Amino acid sequence: MRAPALAILFAATLFATAHAGPLIELSAEASQPAANDLLRASVYAEASGGNPAELARQINQDIGEALTLIRGYPAVAVKSGQQNTFPVYGQNQKLENWRMRSELLLETKDVAALSELLGKLPARRLVLGHLSQSPSPATRTAAENAATRAAISAFHARAGLIAEQFGKPYQIKLLRVSQQGSFQPPPPIFRAASPMAAAAAAPMPIEAGESQVTTYINGQIELGD
Repeated sequence: MRAPALAILFAATLFATAHAGPLIELSAEASQPAANDLLRASVYAEASGGNPAELARQINQDIGEALTLIRGYPAVAVKSGQQNTFPVYGQNQKLENWRMRSELLLETKDVAALSELLGKLPARRLVLGHLSQSPSPATRTAAENAATRAAISAFHARAGLIAEQFGKPYQIKLLRVSQQGSFQPPPPIFRAASPMAAAAAAPMPIEAGESQVTTYINGQIELGD
């Protein structure tokens, strides 16, 4: 009883294949700038000495003073980062000293506030570990949406151009959408020769710039009769 049904299905498949138009693969892309409006920085206090308890007291004092300063900038979010204590060995693996380090992580969209703050922190014996810039999630999403709309328009325009040359209508059979962000890597790590060497409270120059978000469209169109 199943043989007639299979025959009908096979015949329908042959009919659809016979009447399918040519398939053409094509692609399009579009890019959109996204402002690097989110800045992240790490600052740290570091000290060396033979007494771990004294080092902890000094580091905690430096971090406490820095937190008091940072809280005066409501636009800058702060949280604790890594805290490490390292033994320092000399010749014959003899313990000679201890080094302690405590880190604070900063995040903000206020470039001016962070620039001013980073200029003041060395006076609290904190130095900059690294600074990175990237689009915030909302800014990146807006750029991705704009790039996607532009890429789809470009795909339709290219598909229409090809179909026009053949004098036929077209329909989309397959579409793949992918995105890639070309974001600036973090700049080189800044280290002061001495935490007190940059005691002047001059703002640190920061140029956030922008990144590029690109949407790629790959697909197939079928030409009609």
